[in-house]
Amino acid sequence: MAIEKHKIVPHLWFEDNAEEAVNFYVSVFENSRITEVSRYGDAGPGPKGQVMAMGFELEGQSFAAINGGPWAKFNGAVSFLIHCETQEEIDAYYEKLAEGGQEQPCGWLTDRFGLAWQVNYARLPKMLTDSDAMRANRVMEAMLSMRKIDIARLDAAYEESSTLEAARA
Repeated sequence: MAIEKHKIVPHLWFEDNAEEAVNFYVSVFENSRITEVSRYGDAGPGPKGQVMAMGFELEGQSFAAINGGPWAKFNGAVSFLIHCETQEEIDAYYEKLAEGGQEQPCGWLTDRFGLAWQVNYARLPKMLTDSDAMRANRVMEAMLSMRKIDIARLDAAYEESSTLEAARA
């Protein structure tokens, strides 16, 4: 596969359903496409005609996928973070990716192929690193109580600490 757009390309290992997974991911993200497909031939090791490897892009990020057999499985040690600006974005990505998978705390989920995702608010890193420790802690507490991220609750927690500080002054 000649995926040359990025120097570093995430490479996803599937047992035998890379084509199904890639088609699913391309359907979830608008700015996405399949760039390359190679299939097993007579030499194998997979069944002739089955996808061996695929190149694809999600929101402009290059990826590669392979049907490599049962030896490697996904786990939460590697995940893909989706920065969302609106609740509508969070809802759409979370619901599509979680279907058939498993919801987890703090905006995390594992999709039906076993790949881990974080569907999160784009402002969250700034909120969690705010110089006002009380504000950052309130946001952390709010986030830890969520499965799917709720922007209104995060914003309320963020603003609540500054409102309390102003009332104390």
